[in-house]
Amino acid sequence: MSGHSKWSQIKRKKAKTDQARGKVFSKLVREITTAARLGGDPKMNMRLKTAIEEAKAVNMPADTLKRAVQKGTGELPGETYEEITYEGYGPGGVAVMVKVLTDNKNRTAPEIRHTFAKFSGNLSEVGSVGWMFDRKGIIQVDAARVDEDELLGLALDAGAADLRRADAIFEITTTPQDLEAVRRALEGHGVPIQSAEVTFVPQSTIRLEGKDAQQVLRLVEGLEELDDVQQVYANFDIPDEVLEAQGAA
Repeated sequence: MSGHSKWSQIKRKKAKTDQARGKVFSKLVREITTAARLGGDPKMNMRLKTAIEEAKAVNMPADTLKRAVQKGTGELPGETYEEITYEGYGPGGVAVMVKVLTDNKNRTAPEIRHTFAKFSGNLSEVGSVGWMFDRKGIIQVDAARVDEDELLGLALDAGAADLRRADAIFEITTTPQDLEAVRRALEGHGVPIQSAEVTFVPQSTIRLEGKDAQQVLRLVEGLEELDDVQQVYANFDIPDEVLEAQGAA
């Protein structure tokens, strides 16, 4: 597993009990509202379905979730957010992509630039690192609750491209277009899915330890703390003990 995949798992678990749960809710409201502009029925809108399930996983109140959807469909007034991707480099030459939803890019861009500089990175031009990542669907399944051979057969029959074990998780890879079909097929066979999302997967990773590893994680955390930032992708590979220590800090 790439270090960033492990880091994503740590952050997802932490979000359920994080003191900054209000910030988690705020980011999810933006995503739900933006996704709902593409259609308010989660059965027909995979992006909305994923966002709603993430909101439920962190116990977002049902009324808050409903209002976010209604703002997206136009049933209630709400902000319109622009989707922007920023690209740059962190310590050790790590490639970083930052996905934002913002109602004021003149505010967001300086914040992103400042955060990169603060943690020994630098913001670069569009396209500078995006080519290092592939857009894929990733489905995660609890490895303790399903047989690997059985899961592999089900996943491949449904159209998945690959399956691998990463600690206590099976990661199933699909194309973005096939993600929902594979997900539904697995759920139809009673497979307990932990998460399913379209994400950016690095083509290769950079192994980091020591100071560079700590600085990269601080950079990623610093970016994730910004209100407008929805997702941060990076191609680092950092030892598990360093990731877990930073996640618990």
